[in-house]
Amino acid sequence: MAMYHPEGVLWEDPRNMAVIRTARGLAEAAAEGRIAEARAVLCDSDHNLYVDMPAMPGIIPYYEGAVGIEEGTTRDIALISRVSKPVCFTVVGFEELPDGSRRAVLSRREAQQRCLDDYIGRLATGDVIPARVTRLESFGAFCDIGCGIPALMPIASISVSRISHPGDRFAPGMDIFGVVSSLEEGRICLSGRELLGTFAENAARFAVGETVAGTIRSVESYGIFVELAPNLAGLAELKEGVFPGQQAAVYIKSIIPEKMKLKLIVIDAETPEPPPRPAPPKYFITHGRVEHWRYSPEECGKIVESAYAPVGAN
Repeated sequence: MAMYHPEGVLWEDPRNMAVIRTARGLAEAAAEGRIAEARAVLCDSDHNLYVDMPAMPGIIPYYEGAVGIEEGTTRDIALISRVSKPVCFTVVGFEELPDGSRRAVLSRREAQQRCLDDYIGRLATGDVIPARVTRLESFGAFCDIGCGIPALMPIASISVSRISHPGDRFAPGMDIFGVVSSLEEGRICLSGRELLGTFAENAARFAVGETVAGTIRSVESYGIFVELAPNLAGLAELKEGVFPGQQAAVYIKSIIPEKMKLKLIVIDAETPEPPPRPAPPKYFITHGRVEHWRYSPEECGKIVESAYAPVGAN
């Protein structure tokens, strides 16, 4: 299966720079059908994208801006939002400008269509793929899974530990991994929780009697939920002045696998200013497939798991 990257991954790669640095490099890319990247610097009133390259300027005509633009299934914001960011493209030709200079004519749509045909169209649920976070909404994180093709990771699928907003876990531009959880009518959804370890794998990183760093996620009438890792949270005793979002030092009283619980005590909590940028997740799985994943220990009566159809059954 051919590998296509989220936009921005190739931009400063030496092989990509060799393409966009010279007229010869662009001509060779056109002849070979190679996908390259450069930065979009302008979207004009007709929604043509102008691309800055060392060799010569480039233009992506409106209908070549993205798959679905001509059909009306992709909105113009998909083009406008690319200004000042890298865009992928194929070189489809060259044109002479009134002042005698040359300009490359580019197609982002063609690069995306090839990505869909050769890569995304061959994905199956359960496949583990790389992605780059592009936008955060209250309901989930939008990601680029190749050549600007979007996928959504719903907030409930980001991790086992509950969060109030995807910004608690991600930041735009962050490179992540996801499991393809659904492929319906061209809409792709991802899940992240299967890649962040089981209860046992996460709990093995901690020991009773340790005082460790955590994040206050919620304060309830019966206790305080503290996240120790994206897929591991415990319940601490109530403490005055504690609120969600604070960083905390917590003492581990007990780890109870059969109940899938941690009992904690908040020693101290503070609010960092400014709030820290989320760190990229630490993954237990970064490639291959996930067909069955069980978070809960075997001795636990409550089952938390995911199941995806084997290849050929989708």
